[in-house]
Amino acid sequence: MPWIRACSAGELDDGDAVQLPTTPPIAVFHVDGAFYALDDTCTHGQSSLSDGYVDGTQVECAWHFAKFDLKSGAALTPPANVPLCTYQVRVESDEVLVELPDRG
Repeated sequence: MPWIRACSAGELDDGDAVQLPTTPPIAVFHVDGAFYALDDTCTHGQSSLSDGYVDGTQVECAWHFAKFDLKSGAALTPPANVPLCTYQVRVESDEVLVELPDRG
């Protein structure tokens, strides 16, 4: 499976996120020195989670306030009840890379 560059490790401050223009879009979050990647679109309201509010290892959707776990993708609060897909992340030479699934 291919790995793509998301950003350099120094580009994201703690609690920040970046959206990757993949299909579907992927959000990469930086929290307490770790990076997490998951689907960027809230499973309830089609809102971008990279624009949401990060609190610890949770992100809250800006539209309807559903919360998701950044580590597992689990939907933690209503109105969302469908989890998000998560993706492997690694850092090489200060570059944050995300593994894309094989869609073949």
